[in-house]
Amino acid sequence: MTGLRTPRLILRDWRSTDLEPFAALNADPAVMEHFPAPMTGAESNVMAERIAAHLSRHGYGLWAVEAPGVAPFIGFVGLNRPGFAASFTPCVEIGWRLATAWWGQGYATEAARAALAIGFEQHGLDEIVSFTTTTNRRSAAVMERLSMTHDPAEDFDHPLVADGHRLRRHMLYRLTRSDWITHSRNPAMR
Repeated sequence: MTGLRTPRLILRDWRSTDLEPFAALNADPAVMEHFPAPMTGAESNVMAERIAAHLSRHGYGLWAVEAPGVAPFIGFVGLNRPGFAASFTPCVEIGWRLATAWWGQGYATEAARAALAIGFEQHGLDEIVSFTTTTNRRSAAVMERLSMTHDPAEDFDHPLVADGHRLRRHMLYRLTRSDWITHSRNPAMR
């Protein structure tokens, strides 16, 4: 994929120039509040390599997001195959991580809607999930704006977060292709 446009954004493949702002984003305590710890520059670069490999392997992934004429890199949004075992895996998840300067402007929701369309329309996925810590109301609000549903009975302890850690408990949200079609065709439900 060379670039997917939304009204205000481009979701695209990663560039070497994205690594520095990506490392800054991953080192920001506010951005990483709902993750076990901020990342070092080296950890951020390894993550960027994994993201690029996933994009190459699957034809979708966590795309770099730019706001044309505003900022060349504001974070990532896209689809991913989690690498851990849980009751709902294997699966495809939708996720996002934006720099704080771009929060509260609807960018995550706008880009995520485009990523959902790619997953359901081009890749024929039957379901896309998302998950976050029980304390992350911002991300949960995006999931709800995307018409994803949450069943508290499916909340889980994230296997990659240590026992007893305050962020171990996660909420699982789901969106089926049929529900996505219903919501995407009805502007009043968006």
